[in-house]
Amino acid sequence: VTTKVDLTHDLSAQRAAVDRVLSAFRSICGPDGVSLGEAVREQHGKDESVHKCRPPDVVVFPRCVEEVSALAKVCHDHNLPIIPFGTGTGLEGGVGAVKGGVCFSLRNMDQVLDLHPEDFDVTVEPGVTRKALNAYLRDTGLWFPVDPGADASLCGMAATSASGTNAVRYGTMRENTLNLEVVLSDGRIIHTAGKGRRPRKTSAGYNLTNLFVGSEGTLGIITKTTLRLYGIPEAMVSAVCSFPSIQAAVDSTVQILQAGVPIARIGEEEREKLKIICDFKNSCENHDAYSTDVCVPLSRLPQIIVETKEDLLESRLTGPIAGHVGDGNFHCLMVVDPNDPDEQHRVHLFAERLARRALAMGGTCTGEHGVGLGKRVLLQEEVGPLAIQVMQGLKETLDPKNLMNPGKILLQGDP
Repeated sequence: VTTKVDLTHDLSAQRAAVDRVLSAFRSICGPDGVSLGEAVREQHGKDESVHKCRPPDVVVFPRCVEEVSALAKVCHDHNLPIIPFGTGTGLEGGVGAVKGGVCFSLRNMDQVLDLHPEDFDVTVEPGVTRKALNAYLRDTGLWFPVDPGADASLCGMAATSASGTNAVRYGTMRENTLNLEVVLSDGRIIHTAGKGRRPRKTSAGYNLTNLFVGSEGTLGIITKTTLRLYGIPEAMVSAVCSFPSIQAAVDSTVQILQAGVPIARIGEEEREKLKIICDFKNSCENHDAYSTDVCVPLSRLPQIIVETKEDLLESRLTGPIAGHVGDGNFHCLMVVDPNDPDEQHRVHLFAERLARRALAMGGTCTGEHGVGLGKRVLLQEEVGPLAIQVMQGLKETLDPKNLMNPGKILLQGDP
């Protein structure tokens, strides 16, 4: 009872704090740049995952880094949580306002800046999506190849360390991010590689850029990212090959990569199951699609896929396996009835078994989706208690009040 009373008091105090800062918010980003509407708040409280909607208390729409900084200072002074929002295409509940607070929707910061085609790099604001950037680059002969599937914002892709099927050849956001502009929880602005710096490589000091890539908004708000670009291939050829077994397919993949053949992507799908799940979902109302991913060393891919297929059948779950065979990453997509607690429980247990199976094989609990809310315990198992302590120390140094997207990645400060 005491806990409920304390929680109610905290929420009431926070709502009062929000009421006190609304005029300051409006003076910073204009009356149209602040929204208390229920529909707007709900839109910004949920991503594409199965995690339930947790709307913020208010949504702000800054137009430049100076406004982001000013808004963050106000939130810091009033102890209001800050949740950055790009396009909401994440898959691990990363945008839910689990402690209420202020959602920073960055869609109005949508400029492509500082394109240097001769140096193969470009700087973009957080409202620029990958499709918008490639449309902008169309006449330059260049493109940005990291493709997570959804038309995600590029700064959001950096925040979640996104990748996709092209990672076999072009790498992930970690390899393709040269510099970041980040607003810290107290409004200070840093440039992770130095302001205006964009070298192709550096050995100068700690790699702050990659500290923020994958931080999922828990350390700061990414307001600019400088990215590597690539020449568009003159020609691309696709082929569909059949193999007698998964082992044969993986062996062929390894041999192709070892031979140095410039493969952009190598995928594997259970196409019949994919068709079944699409037909089933389209014909049924009120069903959710639960997606999870893991990544293992290539040599362990056949074993984990076989074991995962068996687990799906034994768990009485419907869902295809789609794999990035070239990098050991694969996904399971399952249809879940939100009104069936037993099915939801079976999906949850299956996802945990899958992740721990990957960890036992020297892999990771997430190759692309990130940790968010859903894989915080698994992250502890993956990296161990000492590494978690180091992460918590970094979090406390950069965000001592635990205002930046609280409750994500680390279990510290759970709602």
